[in-house]
Amino acid sequence: MKLPVQTWFDRSTSRARDWPVQRLQADKGRTRVSVVLPALDEEPTVGGVVRMVRRLAEDTGLVDEVVVMDSGSTDRTAEVARAAGAVVHHRDDVLPELGSRPGKGEVLWKSLTVTTGDVVVFVDADLLDPQPHLVTGLLGPLLADPSVELVKGCYDRPLPGAGHASGGRVTELVARPLISRWFPELSGVVQPLAGEYAGRRRLLEAVPFCGGYGVEIALLIDTLRLRGLSAIAQVDLGRRRHGNQDTAALGRMAAQISHVVHERALGATGDVATLTQFSRDEYGHYAPVTHLLDVAERPPMSTVDGYAHRVAKVS
Repeated sequence: MKLPVQTWFDRSTSRARDWPVQRLQADKGRTRVSVVLPALDEEPTVGGVVRMVRRLAEDTGLVDEVVVMDSGSTDRTAEVARAAGAVVHHRDDVLPELGSRPGKGEVLWKSLTVTTGDVVVFVDADLLDPQPHLVTGLLGPLLADPSVELVKGCYDRPLPGAGHASGGRVTELVARPLISRWFPELSGVVQPLAGEYAGRRRLLEAVPFCGGYGVEIALLIDTLRLRGLSAIAQVDLGRRRHGNQDTAALGRMAAQISHVVHERALGATGDVATLTQFSRDEYGHYAPVTHLLDVAERPPMSTVDGYAHRVAKVS
């Protein structure tokens, strides 16, 4: 890494153990903290993640609300999440006048209108062994340093054939090379696509949200441009276990991420991208399957009519 990036890495990288609960309680003051879980058909795991966050809230007072944003589940995700103690919102019921789109970015964006936190922590709902330090580690830099606005998690992912520090197949094969080429200031970010991260509301409401899997990389790049590298920190959260997707699904994810990076680097535009993959038909022949990838972006929430009124009403 170049010296400025190395300097940032050394200064802005910490470990979850560096942020003990007692210190966070002292730093929290009147800061409100919301934990948001985006969820799509996560019935087997969402309850465990919600219960972990609820216990943390009850035992420490560090979390003020736990919200699950249902992205159109067809299983019992919403029912299980409510039973575990979360407030659940379906994407179609939030900002209904603006319609609904598929994808993770949509529910993260809409979560800003139904939460009250000055700090919002995003945690994936598919975690197999959720631990409190996933939340407390992300809170640390934000509660301790008012100049930090986005905190990315990084962790070991026990995947077959990958080193312990691997960021995952899409990260290593797509995201990291693209960052190195177009946004080298971010080359010190260990896992740019991590689903566990936290941000200040004032940042999150000032940036657009991509509708699909490009949401994390877009947020990282937009934070760099809007606030500068010094506003970003990262925390080593140890080990993370979650469900894995097949290679074809990862290919569609990679296409969305590539689109987002090139759009920001080169000024390319377009709300829809396509990717053609192949499967065998009933006769055993290869058949092309073209996927429409929703890469449309929602505007900064601060520009949405009535947003300030909605937040005040929720508060």
